[in-house]
Amino acid sequence: MLLITTLLLSLAQVTPYDAIKAKDGVACAEQFQDAIEVNIRAECREMLAPIVSAIRYAENGSKGREYGILHPRVKPTYRSQAGWCAKTVQNNYDRWIKAGRKGDFISFLGSRYCPIGAENDPNGLNKHWVANVTHYAKRHGG
Repeated sequence: MLLITTLLLSLAQVTPYDAIKAKDGVACAEQFQDAIEVNIRAECREMLAPIVSAIRYAENGSKGREYGILHPRVKPTYRSQAGWCAKTVQNNYDRWIKAGRKGDFISFLGSRYCPIGAENDPNGLNKHWVANVTHYAKRHGG
């Protein structure tokens, strides 16, 4: 059933909330929404929330690592993962703006969030992160 839902979502544009609801259920979608409201400024939410939901899809992490956040202070909970991801996206958006908007934002974010050649990426999968996040962000309203 999850595979069918994911396939249907890939064919149509949905809201970030609905994308998370389809993937993780209503309770997680509510935690996602709270993470967005707490960690992303109101004027940036429409643009950045699709990126946060896209990261969830691209990372596809298991319980406690849903958004791929590996920082030792992150609690292994959905809300903590979503919150740290949202805050990371907002902080890096601000850095990108301050740096003069060089290149596209998702590539800038990827170089920090999921760098190619990272020690924790022995199979070289990080090279797909920017393309995957870009794909899902477009599907999630970005």
